[in-house]
Amino acid sequence: MKEFTIEKNDAGQRLDRFVGKAVPLLPESLLQKYIRLKRIKVNGKGAKRDYRLALGDTLQLYINDEFFERPREENSYLKVSTPKLHIIYEDDNILLVDKKPGVLCHSAGQWDYNTLIANIQAYAYQKGEWRPKEEHSFAPALCNRIDRNTGGIVIAAKNAEALRIMNEKIKEREIEKYYLCIVHGKPVPTEGTLVGYIFKDAKKNQVYVKHQPEPGAKLSQTKYRVLQSKNGLSLVECELLTGRTHQIRAQMADAGWPLLGDGKYGSERKNKQFGETGGQALYSYRLVFRFTSDAGVLSYLDGKAFSVDEIDFVEKYFH
Repeated sequence: MKEFTIEKNDAGQRLDRFVGKAVPLLPESLLQKYIRLKRIKVNGKGAKRDYRLALGDTLQLYINDEFFERPREENSYLKVSTPKLHIIYEDDNILLVDKKPGVLCHSAGQWDYNTLIANIQAYAYQKGEWRPKEEHSFAPALCNRIDRNTGGIVIAAKNAEALRIMNEKIKEREIEKYYLCIVHGKPVPTEGTLVGYIFKDAKKNQVYVKHQPEPGAKLSQTKYRVLQSKNGLSLVECELLTGRTHQIRAQMADAGWPLLGDGKYGSERKNKQFGETGGQALYSYRLVFRFTSDAGVLSYLDGKAFSVDEIDFVEKYFH
């Protein structure tokens, strides 16, 4: 139990709004429930959520201690009352989630509980599969990340062994990653491999494609195949042979086929002709596990493929 005494600057606030500020990790739904159950009391008695606090009032909060921690990424899952996840596949070791465009994988410099990792950890916590108080260091973690405005399949590990193995398989390129994108124009030839050297400018969060090896530039290879073309646009499947920052966006633009909706590497003038896209038309839509070495507890995944069934920009421009 925690107790607060209302001072001058807090007087006049509604009970629920004050508690929401004083205990930021407490989900709104749980806050309202605790007020109804009288686990939040004013001067020793239950009170309605719209009660206006008076100078000198004493609040008693019968709430679990973890909700009073300082908010940070590691405990953001506590704030998530109903996890929002589009689950493609789940077993005892991993979770494959379809991350929607606009969702951050991790918080970006400031506390945020609307991230993918917070929702995944909340999901595991609420199912009882992850018990933070019993763990010394492990928490469910993402094995790969996708840019905020790109959607697609993200792999999450539910235990330390799965995390170690999956990270190793990604590092050794034993997981095939396929993307769908829409580009301006029609790539010629209709299939091939783009090869370049990507140099990253960290300050601008932008990359540049070089055509000869240079200090600081890393080899980048993208295999592509045109699936459909119409109305000045092409639907293209890309396979990442390397994993560089903004690889597909930068290499396709460098080849003369910028992604629809891409304001950083593409053309705003061309994008405006096709209406609002909500960001670049790029989606990590398919994963195939191709293990060439021992995968331990994850060996059953070898040869399995997982994909996203519906992608908004594909439905909009090619159906």
